[in-house]
Amino acid sequence: MTRQEHIEPSKPSAFRDRMRILYFGHSPGARAFQAAVVLVDLAIIAFFIATPVLQKLSAFLWIDYSVAALLALDISARIFASSDIPRRLRQPTVWVDIFILTTLLLPTTFANLGFLRILRLWSLSRSGFLWQPLESWGIANWRAPIHAMVNLLTFLFIATGFVYTFFFRTGAGVAEYVDALYFTVATVTTTGFGDIVLPGIAGKLTAIVTMIVGISLFVRLAQSIFRPEKVFFPCPQCALQRHDPDAVYCKACGHPMKIPDPGD
Repeated sequence: MTRQEHIEPSKPSAFRDRMRILYFGHSPGARAFQAAVVLVDLAIIAFFIATPVLQKLSAFLWIDYSVAALLALDISARIFASSDIPRRLRQPTVWVDIFILTTLLLPTTFANLGFLRILRLWSLSRSGFLWQPLESWGIANWRAPIHAMVNLLTFLFIATGFVYTFFFRTGAGVAEYVDALYFTVATVTTTGFGDIVLPGIAGKLTAIVTMIVGISLFVRLAQSIFRPEKVFFPCPQCALQRHDPDAVYCKACGHPMKIPDPGD
């Protein structure tokens, strides 16, 4: 008689499976966890935006290192939960997150690059994790406009941080940061009031780059809002994700599609 042994899964394997369910699952518990992580991420991003005017606080380094600990835990957990860790480590979003973590751990060394921490918003949107809770909230079809808005906001705050750091930073404060934000928005929208002008050739080149990139992102946002509505449904054959709501066949490979009715 053959005796079948019951093999208990190892603790690391069980923990990894648990993390994978939480980060990538579709159960109510997993959705709640993902929504909580997104909310924490948004709070961290708000801290990144406010960093230029918070650096003079006595508790700033405590907050900075606390955020670094949270980000390190999140990065490690996502890598550990991945089914293909080497492939995960090659993704640009992971490189961006590791760079942001480095600036948090060495805030004095990378003080002039702190404005790049807002790239966390971009990496969050590109990783796909931001969109998982949207499915349960019933607004997944707004993914393209939200993605375009995220790209625009990311650029606006990066440009604002750059202008504040290298042109307006006579002293950390709300007024200087608002001036930098005001200049960035006026430049991106090509309003050009002229009451705030960056000095020298570097200032002119900064304004030129801000206008060109900003206009491109505005056009992209307008296209995502006003173009015909698409639904996100990966084709089983070629993985094309955007399709017309009434599509019967994939327009890329011709594979039959079974797109659920939104009303179901």
